This record gives sequence, C-alpha cells and structure tokens, in this order.
Amino acid sequence: MWLGLALSIGVASVPASATTLCTVVADAADGKVLLEQGDCRTRVTPASTFKIPLSVMGFDSGVVQDAHTPVYTFKQGDPDWGGEAWKQPTDPTRWLKYSVVWYSQRVMHQLGAARVTDYASRFGFGNADVSGDPGRDNGLDRSWIMSSLKVSPVEQIAFLRHLVNHDLPVTPTAIDKTMQIVEATPAPDGWTAHGKTGAAFPRNPDGSFNEARGYGWYVGWIEKAGRKLVFARLDQDDQKQASTPGVRARDSFIGGWPALATSLKL
Repeated sequence: MWLGLALSIGVASVPASATTLCTVVADAADGKVLLEQGDCRTRVTPASTFKIPLSVMGFDSGVVQDAHTPVYTFKQGDPDWGGEAWKQPTDPTRWLKYSVVWYSQRVMHQLGAARVTDYASRFGFGNADVSGDPGRDNGLDRSWIMSSLKVSPVEQIAFLRHLVNHDLPVTPTAIDKTMQIVEATPAPDGWTAHGKTGAAFPRNPDGSFNEARGYGWYVGWIEKAGRKLVFARLDQDDQKQASTPGVRARDSFIGGWPALATSLKL
C-alpha cells in the first residue's frame, strides 16, 4: 500500500447534493501517489466496483470464458432494480456495462465462498469478507452490497495497479480478458478512462436503506500516450437523488479531469 500526503489541489466539485469523500490517483508504473485527497483509507462497501476483481476470478477459474460467454438469462426473483437492461440475456460485457447484480450472483455461486475469499485475500481486496449479513447466509448474493465486504480507496488503487501491470496471482489471460470488458469512456484532452461505477446505500438502525446517503464509486485507470494512472473516486450523497451515485461520481471525475491533470502537471 502506498503512502501519500493529501495535496491541496483544486478539483471540480461534485454537485451540492453530494460530498467527495476521497479522490486518489497514482502512477501505475511506479506506484507514486500523485493525489490523495480526503479520507482514502476508511473501508466502505465496494458495491459494483467488486465486479472488476470478480471478473478476474471468473476468467481465471473458467467460470467465465470470454467477453461474450457465458450468457445468462433473467429469472423470476432475480434483482430487477436496474430496469429493463437487467432483464435481457447478459454476457460478461453487458454484465459490467449495465452492472447486472444477478449475473454477479451467478458467478459467485459457481465460484463458492471459499474460492472467492481466497482470491480476494490474495488480491489484497479490502477485508476479503464475503460472509454476508450476520445470520442470513447471503454472502454469495450481496456481501459486496452494503454488507460484509469492505475496501478503502487506497486498497482499490493497489488492486488496480496490480491488474494493469499484470502481476495479480492469476493467469495473464484472465487479466487481459477482464481489462477488455471494463468500459472505456473518452475523457478530455485525449485521455481515455477505463472504469467501473458502484452505488450502495448505508443501512438505517432498523435495517432499511438510507437512500439520502448513497455511496458513489468510480474506480479504474486512465491513460494517454502510453501512460497509465490508477484512480478511485468516492462520493456520498447529502440528499436523495433521482440518478445513481456511481454514475454521478464517474461524470464528476471525468468532467473535472482537465483541471486535475493540469494541477498534477500531467
């Protein structure tokens, strides 16, 4: 894990209805932290950013074969809060693009808790705890969604650096195939961001979800002319929003990238 002092660098702010908890950026090649701003060391739910390490696990184990295999179909009782996009036949590329929770559940059940825990531990992905909610035996269905699995932003970029440098303890093919399906988004000034959003709501004392305080993640790597940087952005809403916190975190990070890149002298 890398050390770095928070820098007083002006970055684009998120909308007034959300607060940026952390922005961390590091050079993928040498691990130098270019920016660590905010609380980047407290672990929270990874939400759907867990799909990146889970993809690596799937490809390495053979549970997932390539960008379009296997295809799973929606079944009655599967999570459907993602709307119509979640009710379509889904392959690994659609899985990450539309962040389909039930596809993650299919992969988790085929891997099993012991293998997922072993992979996550070897990846250094947070606390590697996929036990789920206490007493509910639901770890394979929701441990990464406001439950037992927790990761900090600096742990996210440590994992991502191992990914882009091809030095995770898995087959090179598993890394290549994972990087292929992580969505690429054009960023200003010739950069391209490859990343995954994530969103989840903390629990109220009665176990319900606090939809006014949603976490929004955007993690991945951004590259230009052969240079790669790994990054993690974590926001938290101050009030209930119509749009998902993860998408807003992504848009805020990419929209603010020119000012951030200039401040970092990139």
